[in-house]
Amino acid sequence: MCESFSLTHICFTCQKLYLQPKLFTRKLSNNIEVISFYRYKEIKELLHTKHTDLGFYIYKILANNSMKLFAKNFNFENTLYSVAVDDAPKGNYAHTAILNNSLRSKHIKPLHAKLRASNTISYSGKSKLFREQNSREFQVKNFVQKDIIIVDDIITTGSTLTQACQTLQARNKTILFCLTLADASRK
Repeated sequence: MCESFSLTHICFTCQKLYLQPKLFTRKLSNNIEVISFYRYKEIKELLHTKHTDLGFYIYKILANNSMKLFAKNFNFENTLYSVAVDDAPKGNYAHTAILNNSLRSKHIKPLHAKLRASNTISYSGKSKLFREQNSREFQVKNFVQKDIIIVDDIITTGSTLTQACQTLQARNKTILFCLTLADASRK
């Protein structure tokens, strides 16, 4: 970024120049659509701040520039509910909870602490085979809402989102689509 003085962690000029979202879509193996806003390589360094104190502010900026804007312009006849993938705090905050909360709008209501991984193994840099052999073992806290949007920060192989979908579908939830900040398959 430009490193100019700013009262925000990324100045508004750089946000306009470098953080304008574009919509990318792909389908999971279960045919559920995933909508992403950035190419992974475009915001890689920003995403890597997620487990630092600075990451809280960076993720708020990314969420406001993408997911909040999406939610503001999203129309649906019924209220939908968003659920973040493993929004357990690591450090002082949960990065997926920031993304999920930014979706609060007329048609989307975020639910928190509903989908947690009991296997906290990191998938970062791991192969698809490794991910398939090491399930996240998601646990769902009971909730009555049926129409769900799943939220995560990055999609690489789709294993995490597929597992999240399967877990929620086993609880009779309807997954309408998934939202991620970045898609690692986009070059």
